[in-house]
Amino acid sequence: MDTTASCSLPDAWPEPVVPVQSLSEAGVSAVPPEYIKPPQDRPVLPAPILDVPTVDIAAFLDLDGAAAAAADEQLKNLAEAYSKHRFFQVVNHGVQASTVERMRGAWRRFFALEMEEKEACSNSPAAPEGYGSRAGVEKGALLDWGDYYFLNILPSEIKRRNKWPKSPHDLREITEDYGRDLMNLCEVLLKAISLSLGLGENQLHAAFGSDDGIAACMRVNYYPKCPQPELTLGISSHSDAGGIAVLLADDRVKGTQVRKGDTWYTVQPIPNAFLVNVGDQIQIISNDKYKSVEHSAVASSDDARFTVAFFCNPSGNLPIGPAAQLVSSLSPALYTPIIFDEYRRYSRRRGTQREVPARGHEEQQ
Repeated sequence: MDTTASCSLPDAWPEPVVPVQSLSEAGVSAVPPEYIKPPQDRPVLPAPILDVPTVDIAAFLDLDGAAAAAADEQLKNLAEAYSKHRFFQVVNHGVQASTVERMRGAWRRFFALEMEEKEACSNSPAAPEGYGSRAGVEKGALLDWGDYYFLNILPSEIKRRNKWPKSPHDLREITEDYGRDLMNLCEVLLKAISLSLGLGENQLHAAFGSDDGIAACMRVNYYPKCPQPELTLGISSHSDAGGIAVLLADDRVKGTQVRKGDTWYTVQPIPNAFLVNVGDQIQIISNDKYKSVEHSAVASSDDARFTVAFFCNPSGNLPIGPAAQLVSSLSPALYTPIIFDEYRRYSRRRGTQREVPARGHEEQQ
């Protein structure tokens, strides 16, 4: 797949960007046409509730002695969660409740600011850091009912591109504290997922670029009240392009949906837990043993909804392909290695409308 020229991103959005929050606060009584999904893509409301399995991540903090038996049990839980749901919730994850509440509070204050203050940090296709209301860059694309703020966490040279709002004054400090804690959690998750695949405990960490190359980013999502939630989505159905996604769900309003077979379910988050799913890069490395999950976010006519998605990703300049131990004559490689930055540009151009390019079936742009 030649992505060098075809995946370059424009400097400006193809149409003027209208923050969804401004539409909601103006009291629109109907969803504008550009947000209305085709009938086959509209949400199932209400959807059946899915109780997602839990994994006690503390079992992987110390793999010596008695803790090894507990880790083995949690590895079975993790593998079963992926085989049945492709989603799990982590508990005893080491992130303090006070850190989580400070994060929620700071970003709720940001989204409560006047629109002019938020728009001062607006992003663009070529510079995604900052405040935005759309992801795909195709002209005339259908839009999602949500606004967001995108930040880089690692590596440090990319992190310098972040735009930080002037208010709240403590938002940057709070966000960077939260980012460090979530990165520590992701290091443990990489170890656990690697072991559950039958790989060495540090193999995924090395495949992602190790300490000097591993990448991370964060998307803070705000889904305003919607007059017709049955016609649109907060985020359209998609899989995550990167490695691991760790979601801090709204503590008041449910809205994450996951697809199992032909049925969509609403995820029931539990208090003091994070929702975790693998992205396309682990699907590639695992040679489809673990597949990325199709999920979406629904809107609500009753309440605004707020989530924080943290993504742990490979280094942008590394080729990602199936792990050698998971390839054999009976299980041939399903994917041709691809540089992660190329894959990410491909996914940003297509927005949520994409599939993982398979070996021999690479999608041309």
